[in-house]
Amino acid sequence: HVQLVESGGGSVQTGGSLRLACTAPGYQYIGNCIGWFRQAPGKEREAVARIFTGDGATYIADSVKGRFAISQDNDKTTVSLQMNDLKPEDTAMYYCAADWGAGETYCRDTYLAYARPGGQGTQVTVS
Repeated sequence: HVQLVESGGGSVQTGGSLRLACTAPGYQYIGNCIGWFRQAPGKEREAVARIFTGDGATYIADSVKGRFAISQDNDKTTVSLQMNDLKPEDTAMYYCAADWGAGETYCRDTYLAYARPGGQGTQVTVS
C-alpha cells in the first residue's frame, strides 16, 4: 500500500487560486490512475478529477469544470490539481488516491467509484 501525501492547501479569497500536489514519497512512480477527491463537513465525498498517467487522459467533474485542471509531472511522481477562480463552495478537505495497476478502461470507467483515499488530505478554505 502506497501512502500518498497531499499538499498545497490553504486559505484564499473568492476568485483566488491554489495548486495542490499529490506525491508518493519514497517511490519512483505515483501510479497509473490518480484521482482527486474532496469532502466538506456534513457532505459526501466528491470526485473532482482523475488522470491516467499512461496517456495523460483526464476527467474533470462538472462542478469544477473550467476552473480546475489535473496534470502530471514529466517523471510521473507528482500529480497536481490546479484550482482557479475558487468559490466558497470549494471549501473542503482534498485527498488524492492512486491505483498502480489500473488499466486505461478501469481508470476511465470505474476507478473513481471505488477509490479509497487514505492520506491526511490538505485543507482548502475559500472565503
